[in-house]
Amino acid sequence: MSFFEEQSPEMDRYLENHASAEPEILKRLRKETFRKTTQPHMISGYQQGRLLTILSKMLQPKNILEIGTFTGYATLCLAEGLTKDGTITTLDVNEELAYLPKKYFQESEFSGQIHFKIQDAKEFLKETGEVFDLVFIDADKENYVEYFNLIKSKVRSGSVIMFDNVLWYGKVLEENPKQKSTVIIRELNDSVAKDEDFENLILPLRDGVNLIRKK
Repeated sequence: MSFFEEQSPEMDRYLENHASAEPEILKRLRKETFRKTTQPHMISGYQQGRLLTILSKMLQPKNILEIGTFTGYATLCLAEGLTKDGTITTLDVNEELAYLPKKYFQESEFSGQIHFKIQDAKEFLKETGEVFDLVFIDADKENYVEYFNLIKSKVRSGSVIMFDNVLWYGKVLEENPKQKSTVIIRELNDSVAKDEDFENLILPLRDGVNLIRKK
């Protein structure tokens, strides 16, 4: 849920009406996500999807990592910017929902470039020797700090990392947060801002995206 979507639906419609159109496959995926899942709000929205696509096309990454596949909407958005020989590895732990992203991955023009794994992201990051040009994280918030620490050595100078939901419905402003997830997200945002190896900006898009670049 975006801030404008909740507080000013008219502005939210204006923003969508003045953004590039999403591909037809993404329209179908978005509709099916809302029909068949219990938490469809977890999908990357229309505006966020266009942001992911534009950034990916600007970077032209050869190796993308996504943590948190859900139904694969963001995966397909990110794949639009891959080099011809590039790949995107997307990780999730929800086996019951895996049929949905698999269906759309197979239908897409990027089917041969998407590596969908049902695997714990922390285990993957500890084991892999790959270096990534672009990383998008929209998964379990309580592991955000650990993900950041593990990813630091898996990116090169110029690589971009994005964390979703970093405003956490405004809860990051709470003085004494009760939710562990809120505490962790605040810790992540503090850590990123203080890390001299990275530069960042939190974009107030939907629920907040922390856009981070390795120096």
